[in-house]
Amino acid sequence: MKLIDARDAVGHVLCHDLTQIIKGKTKDAVFRKGHVVIEEDIPVLLSIGKEHLYVWEKQEGMLHENEAAEMLYGICRNEYMSPTEVKEGKIELIAEVDGLLKIDVDRMKKINSLGEMMIATRHSNFPVKKGDKLAGTRIIPLVIEAEKMDEAVRIAGGEQLMELLPFRNKKAGIVTTGSEVFHGRIKDAFGPVIREKLGEYGVEVLGQKILEDDPDEISKAIEGFIRSGADMVICTGGMSVDPDDTTPAAIKNTGARIVSYGAPVLPGAMFLLAYHDGNVPILGLPGCVMYSKRTIFDLVLPRVMADDNITIDDLAGLGHGGLCLSCKACTFPNCGFGK
Repeated sequence: MKLIDARDAVGHVLCHDLTQIIKGKTKDAVFRKGHVVIEEDIPVLLSIGKEHLYVWEKQEGMLHENEAAEMLYGICRNEYMSPTEVKEGKIELIAEVDGLLKIDVDRMKKINSLGEMMIATRHSNFPVKKGDKLAGTRIIPLVIEAEKMDEAVRIAGGEQLMELLPFRNKKAGIVTTGSEVFHGRIKDAFGPVIREKLGEYGVEVLGQKILEDDPDEISKAIEGFIRSGADMVICTGGMSVDPDDTTPAAIKNTGARIVSYGAPVLPGAMFLLAYHDGNVPILGLPGCVMYSKRTIFDLVLPRVMADDNITIDDLAGLGHGGLCLSCKACTFPNCGFGK
């Protein structure tokens, strides 16, 4: 720091907060640490009794916190994101659309390990709404070595750490199996649940077919919905290993590529995911989706809505955090389920 006359402070950076007190009205910082003084600030500085100021003495190879914050923002930001105003070395990123947030966690961890800088985000692969805060970036000290910031840029490797995939307009077909439902012995309870969850994303339901446990008829129903323009097909019922439960075989018989039959999530272990013709997802939902508040369906559906391809490794990774505690008052997604 160095001490200068306030009248000569234009272009200099303040090293601490400066408080303005107006009796009965305010007692707050009129200028914050890191503020760059402009001509219009001089009368204000003099009015609060600041004839002299401590300012940052710029050194070769050092960056002011706001300059460095812009670099961190550049590493993170991507399409459909907007920044807040840089303040005290901090910039936040705000969602411009509803979508799926994706974070490169490994590269972010490496950058955070450099010290004197930080990136804090929401969880990857979770849905966000327009206007939601996605991340905050900050430089910890007032100044930081340019070399350290260059290392952060090098780790990023020219690719953004964050991505926001907008949700797409989708059409869905529902195939419900089970002789007990087909013959009217019990009322279908799956359909209303599925429609409600799809409605949260504005999905158009093309229809629901209720069938016996006949694999040929189930396959025909799936293929029929796809020919009718369905972007996804959701199969309910018949997902266990009982001999009468033939839905997994019926899905396979359509020629779809099975990603996984089974997932390390509770509720949702008997979940099946397949892709037909490479890009139309077929979701085989276990019975728990009918009666549990939150299940694997809530973890997978946002990714399907954003056209985010789901791999066997993605599903395997859900085991860490894949245990829902079935709380009396459900706070999902503001809880640990799926994270």
